[in-house]
Amino acid sequence: MPIAPKSAVRTDQILQAAGKLFASQGYHATSTREIARLADVSENTLFRHFDNKEELFWSSLRSCSAGLKFRRDVLEGLTKCGPPEVVLPKILEMLADTVNYRPELLRLVAVAFIELHAKADGFCLECLSPTFSAINRYLDLNIRSGRIRDLDPTMLTSALIMTVLTHPGI
Repeated sequence: MPIAPKSAVRTDQILQAAGKLFASQGYHATSTREIARLADVSENTLFRHFDNKEELFWSSLRSCSAGLKFRRDVLEGLTKCGPPEVVLPKILEMLADTVNYRPELLRLVAVAFIELHAKADGFCLECLSPTFSAINRYLDLNIRSGRIRDLDPTMLTSALIMTVLTHPGI
């Protein structure tokens, strides 16, 4: 396995520290000095990697959301329109795993929409919409084929996601 360049390792340290602090304190309550301290770098080093605090926030959110990808079996079930009794539990599991094992991602998304709402739509289009659109298309195809009750696929997708977000133990 190749060794990651020192700057990539340091960038990752900064992104992880920023993600933790932004998720727990919010954007405005987090200083770059605190991020640098938690990442064990100087503030100058932080600004060599990122132009400003806002770029650091969006980079940490994108880095954290990179794990919001479908596993191969789920993606195959979605694209081949597999049976809902097989594919839907896998989708629910992926969403529940995100809620249970990556709560900082949900908090960062909330911070983005509450504190930096002007640019949150761009993040949503770039990172969240592809996942939600794939689920929506899958549900729509199953509704049209009669395998799932005739409901609005967009509302069904939203209800599915919100149910898991609010009750991940289901």
